[in-house]
Amino acid sequence: MNLNKSLAMVVLLGLGAMQASATDVATLRNGFTIRHESRAPLGATTRLFLTADGSSFVDVPTAEIVQIEPDLNAPVAPEKSPDALATAPVMTKPEIPTTVPPTPASSRPADIAEAVNSASGRYRIDPDLVNSVIRAESGFKVHAVSPKGAQGLMQLMPGTASNLGVSNAFDPNANVDGGTRYLRELLERYNFDLVKALAAYNAGPHRVEQYGGVPPYLETRKYVASIVRDFNRKKIAQQKATNSLAAKGQARTKGKSQIAVKQAAPKTTRASAAATKRTNAATGN
Repeated sequence: MNLNKSLAMVVLLGLGAMQASATDVATLRNGFTIRHESRAPLGATTRLFLTADGSSFVDVPTAEIVQIEPDLNAPVAPEKSPDALATAPVMTKPEIPTTVPPTPASSRPADIAEAVNSASGRYRIDPDLVNSVIRAESGFKVHAVSPKGAQGLMQLMPGTASNLGVSNAFDPNANVDGGTRYLRELLERYNFDLVKALAAYNAGPHRVEQYGGVPPYLETRKYVASIVRDFNRKKIAQQKATNSLAAKGQARTKGKSQIAVKQAAPKTTRASAAATKRTNAATGN
């Protein structure tokens, strides 16, 4: 799937300060979808609230949203007994991976970038998205190890790494290849719903399916919002750079055209003067 495919640019979002009272699906220009409980226009951006209480949200440029429609496949959450609520997991602050120094020369930034570009091309995922996941997972630390045992750049659990055929999770190429492949599988599993895929990468597909979306874990909500914001920030910066280069190119073309006109003018004048002189000589004037 081409994640940069061209789609229509704008969808009318209405004028209310807060919109959508049930789960809706926002389709972005890059092909991703974001399920959200409500939304609010904020100037040139639209804030999509991922949870009903508004505790987790992402800001998306309004021009990047091409369609918003009701989520007809949204599951109905079953009622929970007081006992079930009492035993619901309580999440603490996100766990920060630890690292073992030093990072060897074989894992220089250039090597990581090459690994990302190779894997993203192989599994047809925007390399900016892969880099945003790596930033959130390990901060680009090749030997990062979380308290739960997740390893490497894309924080693969040993069981997941084994299923993906990654024998050495601290090998940047193998780790990024396995993590990108896993992310692609999750995107396909959730019909390219980016939020669900990221939530599953962090908390596990079983939790996403248990709660019908992003699990009610503070860590997972922050994780998803952080990656979406970082990814959107890169796309906006790229668009601005493209627009700037286009504007400079147009200015240079216009400048060259004006110079060409100015240079041509004296030649025309001299030619006219010579013709006049020849005419005068022929008529005796």
